[in-house]
Amino acid sequence: MTRHVSALVVGGGISGLVCAYALRKAGIDAQLVEASSRPGGVITSVSRDGFLLELGPQSFSSTPALRELCSDLGISNELLQAPPDAPRYVLIDGQFRPVPLSPPAFFMSSLIDGSTKWALVRDIFGKSIPPGADESVADFVRRKFSPQLLDRLVGPFVSGIYAGDPERLSIRSAFPQLYEAEKTAGSIVRGMLRLAKAKKGPRERPILQSFREGNETLVRALAKKLGNALLTETKVAEISRQNDGSFHLRLEIPRGEASVSAKSLILAIPTNLAGTLLSHVDPSFESPLNSVEFASVAVVSLAYRQKDVGHSLNGFGFLVPRSAGLRVLGSVWNSSLFPGRAPEGHALLTSFVGGTTDPAAAKLQPQELSSLVHRELSPLLSIQREPVFSNVTIWPRALPQYNLGHDDRLAAAAIACSRFPGLWLIGNYLQGPAIGTCVDQALAVAEEVRRRK
Repeated sequence: MTRHVSALVVGGGISGLVCAYALRKAGIDAQLVEASSRPGGVITSVSRDGFLLELGPQSFSSTPALRELCSDLGISNELLQAPPDAPRYVLIDGQFRPVPLSPPAFFMSSLIDGSTKWALVRDIFGKSIPPGADESVADFVRRKFSPQLLDRLVGPFVSGIYAGDPERLSIRSAFPQLYEAEKTAGSIVRGMLRLAKAKKGPRERPILQSFREGNETLVRALAKKLGNALLTETKVAEISRQNDGSFHLRLEIPRGEASVSAKSLILAIPTNLAGTLLSHVDPSFESPLNSVEFASVAVVSLAYRQKDVGHSLNGFGFLVPRSAGLRVLGSVWNSSLFPGRAPEGHALLTSFVGGTTDPAAAKLQPQELSSLVHRELSPLLSIQREPVFSNVTIWPRALPQYNLGHDDRLAAAAIACSRFPGLWLIGNYLQGPAIGTCVDQALAVAEEVRRRK
């Protein structure tokens, strides 16, 4: 027997959870199905031996929609804010150098030489035109500023956000505001100022946050609100289009098979799965969706006795340029940012290995990864002894890569979607991987579904 619902959301990551929640709040009979045994995707918090670990994103930037969602869910009082002035570092010549976070700090910093600073001045008062063809982040930075800025700041920053390769990432897709700034104003600085003035509402400084019991607090709150409308261990095996325009889905469930039909179908699943499932509806979906690449990342959490770490760990953590020759992409000093991450007298550090520039890392064994990270961190942080605690999580498809041609791939997928009213795609490969961005897009799609009702 086929069950009929107004809207079916497939995929229980943050995008799917928020979309299903918003739909049900709007009075729409929405069902969410998730193939794994738990919702949340990479947002996973684990308490172990007195440590609170984030196995995926370590924190998130506050946004108006995210704050409103937390308030609506009744979890605002669980939010924690990282020290707003916690310095970020980049590793240069074996030393931690603070990242300049404002224009005055940039011009005062010894991290960047005079020619790069002069290039910024030239951008402020000059004018440039972006090339017609899609341009990589690396080519953009070299053209506008300098190879030094690429190596010391932009490259590590790209690793921190996308675990990506700036030689392959598209400036237009990965950092659209920078592309639009140059396109509209001929200057990155003038264009960004213009965009900031045009933005509605009060200006906000991004606030780095987490929850007292970890980022999964948000997932658990959404899942609780959804109740029986959330089905885990429910895999979509096949999607077909019915004569009346609705969608029919064959599901694999623990006790066998089931089927459901929906007027509106929202796919919040990895691109390779979406491309394969939708190829039976229209073959034109397969190529653009399956060609979106993802980076594999190993998340390595190590804990030490505080007395065994010579560094003060005062700050957010550090990023590593690829020219440094290390395999660690960066490290977050969790116990310096939020309370309750480590027992008294201990420090918890979470480091990241892999990404598109080191895909072999994801194939290493957990013990090899923890040993590698300990070996690279020890001289940098004056660590005297082995870690007292370790945890390794490997995400084979951690982060989408907004590589050259990404806009064209999304445009092709959008054209295919337009031929099937009632079909939507949501996820971190569309408008950005940040939690707040995924929430914004999920809410926007939920509103589109509501209007179509």
